[in-house]
Amino acid sequence: MQFDYTAVGHVTMDVLANGSRRAGGTAFYSALQAARMGQRALILTQGVPREIEELMEPHRQELALEVIPAPATTTLQTSGSGSARRQRVLAWAGAIERSLELDTAILHLAPVARETPTSWRGRSAFVGLTPQGLARVWAQPDGEISLAPPPAAAVRVAERCEAIVLSEHERTSCRRLISRAHEAGAVVAITAGERPSTILLPGGGNIALEVPAVPTPGDDLGAGDVFAAAFFIALHEGDSPERAARFAAAAGAVRLQGHGAAAIGGREAIEAQLRTAAP
Repeated sequence: MQFDYTAVGHVTMDVLANGSRRAGGTAFYSALQAARMGQRALILTQGVPREIEELMEPHRQELALEVIPAPATTTLQTSGSGSARRQRVLAWAGAIERSLELDTAILHLAPVARETPTSWRGRSAFVGLTPQGLARVWAQPDGEISLAPPPAAAVRVAERCEAIVLSEHERTSCRRLISRAHEAGAVVAITAGERPSTILLPGGGNIALEVPAVPTPGDDLGAGDVFAAAFFIALHEGDSPERAARFAAAAGAVRLQGHGAAAIGGREAIEAQLRTAAP
């Protein structure tokens, strides 16, 4: 296949509390994690091409980028961290409506603001979904984000997935989506920050998985996206859900030990963290 990992979703312009701007969004962080694990990674996004290319410039040697032109780039004002993080939508690039022709081993549907398509063509061996962005709603003029159940079309997409990753914060809003995906055979990972993650296994049963302690964490932007990418890749490579989740938690711990995208580690760093966390 042309790519090992394709993330579909908006690359965002994140405006931080200090006024700085940097690339963000699940598609960005997850694809970069995949690339640093040796995957041929592609981000398929939508926005103002020049703006997104400038945001992505430090990482353009690591992955491929395709930008569907739009009048605006999704821009999020971000403050706080973890469950206390607050975001406002300052601009939206719109729903991705173009028919997608894919040739990828792993397709990661990575919405941040209800933008991902509900159908696509081509080849993909494994479909993963991070539904956080499907549960987000916002109102103008303040753009404050709140959570609501994803639309019915998104629930139907979840039934086509091999794996779902979301946080405990979105669990209530995504209850129906989780149920339908699980019934269709998907592995569902529910992260909870420093508390144990819950892995819902196909056919019933679940695992409570302790996460590695990070004594002096940096910022946590993208940590959940890094977990998702590592989880999807490990599952696709044949790991059990428990082993895949432990690997993903180690990837998240590596990311938390630094700041920004520079802290995303490769396989060697993740495996070293996994050995350190082993009982």
